[in-house]
Amino acid sequence: MAATEPTKKSLSLTGSVALGTGVMIGAGIFALVGQVAQLAGGWVPWAFFAGAVVVAFSSYSYIRYSAVNPSSGGVAMLLKAAYGPGVAAGSFSLFMYVSMILAESLLGRTFATYLLRPFGMQGSPFWVPVLAVAAVAAAALVNLVGNRWVEGSATITAAIKIAGIALLAVAGIVAAGLPSLGRLFTTEGRNPPEQGWVGFLAGVTLCILAYKGFTTITNQGSDLRNPERNIGRSIMLAIGLCTVLYLLITVAVTGSLSVPKIMQARDYALAEAADPAFGSWGVTLTVVIAVVATLSGLIASLFSVSKLYDMLRDMGQAPGLPGHQKHQSLYITAGLAMVLASSFDLSRIASLGAILYLAMDIAVHAGVIFRLASDIRAITWIPWMAIILDLAVLLAFIVAKVQTDLLTVLITVIVAAAITGAQWLMVRRRLAVPE
Repeated sequence: MAATEPTKKSLSLTGSVALGTGVMIGAGIFALVGQVAQLAGGWVPWAFFAGAVVVAFSSYSYIRYSAVNPSSGGVAMLLKAAYGPGVAAGSFSLFMYVSMILAESLLGRTFATYLLRPFGMQGSPFWVPVLAVAAVAAAALVNLVGNRWVEGSATITAAIKIAGIALLAVAGIVAAGLPSLGRLFTTEGRNPPEQGWVGFLAGVTLCILAYKGFTTITNQGSDLRNPERNIGRSIMLAIGLCTVLYLLITVAVTGSLSVPKIMQARDYALAEAADPAFGSWGVTLTVVIAVVATLSGLIASLFSVSKLYDMLRDMGQAPGLPGHQKHQSLYITAGLAMVLASSFDLSRIASLGAILYLAMDIAVHAGVIFRLASDIRAITWIPWMAIILDLAVLLAFIVAKVQTDLLTVLITVIVAAAITGAQWLMVRRRLAVPE
């Protein structure tokens, strides 16, 4: 009986891709199109494509390590292997953890914003955070049921999301005229970014948020069947699928709305784009797909991010709840996501998450280059290229934010310092305890 238990609980390749796309296809496309348009102007589709290129290079380090060392805490284990069980590994692991919680709060607020759009209440300072918290709580309840329900729901909802977004994209392109597809390859009719290449690269930084959910697949190592082979497959399939969908939908949106209108409806741009082309039924369909996408994204994210926190707690780099032995990582993760969803707006959540994620990503690639390359048989020029691309978009994003939203940059610095300081104290306390 014991021998068959792991098989019963393991994830298939289809389930893994569904969980990965479940995290990726959510707030990333429904909320970020307007945010990206503020920075990249009419070059939004190119920004999403450039984000896919950056993530494709970044994924190599995660794939190589996870294929050799599959576990339920892939990123945390990679950082520990590269930097040892100290302040650096703990801090960057928590950067990843916090960025994923920020992504969950982004999903919650996107759910609320789209759900309220038909009633004209999408900007409500009361109902948006209330419904965001309710969405996180509902997703946590699904996760309490167990892995089978999580995988089953992820597979079904992923199919609904992919079919629904593809339908919206194709219908939008047809309504805008098939020649609109050709505009993907030309600058004709596209407003350039106000801040030039700095604005474009800053927009790419936000686009990366729409793909970074692939990292949660590395946390499935202890649940995924044949992880040595399927982790890499799952990551590349998820990234490729999302790239095609994002390009189609952004072409449809930019063909339907002008950049100023996209920016005006930045938190619900897809619903706004459906209105002139299809009327109320198009808005309703967009809202339904957005609700399914964000809720399923929350379910998948809570599953994977709780696994990461389990690993951090077992490594002594994150605290647990006193008196709770079961599901405590889920409670902590969901609780923090609720707090953030009720505290920050979509723009600030996205910015905080992007900066913390890219800082962690750079640390991962540096660890692979200087510490792990021979052990995991990695080709080092690929992570070097990933670092160069990460730095290019991150520095551009910080420059753009310093000019327009200095408070967000300061909050990010404070959060990073608090995480690092807490890790330093935990490591000192751990070393002070005799073996």
